[in-house]
Amino acid sequence: MQSSFLPSFRSMMEDFWNSEKWFEKSFLNGENLPAVNIKENEKSFDVEVAAPGFHKEDFKIDIGNGILNISAETKKEDKKEKNNYTRREFSYSSFSRSFTLPDSAAEEDIKARYEDGILHLMLKKIDKLPASKKMISVE
Repeated sequence: MQSSFLPSFRSMMEDFWNSEKWFEKSFLNGENLPAVNIKENEKSFDVEVAAPGFHKEDFKIDIGNGILNISAETKKEDKKEKNNYTRREFSYSSFSRSFTLPDSAAEEDIKARYEDGILHLMLKKIDKLPASKKMISVE
């Protein structure tokens, strides 16, 4: 009697060792992007980015043409040498997120702070200018 567990286990192991599938699932589909919460109230938009393990110096935030770009990069290296061996470990983490801002977000008035692994951004709101109405004559 053949177990139904064995074929599914084989398939799972083949998927695991298939680096192309692993890369696609882990990185290309955005699974490593940090979680983001966006809250809106009467006076502002509040953006929270979950980015533990970074330092405030690791972040790059810019805005232009209605697009808010948030990115971060950190590199760590640990090297220990003892008697007859060297142990060297390193890690690298980065991400980049972009958001299209609504017309009511003031691009020139943004505050950012990093605290307890969360990047907080506050974008003040501006009053939308009412669309002007213009009559067009037909010739």
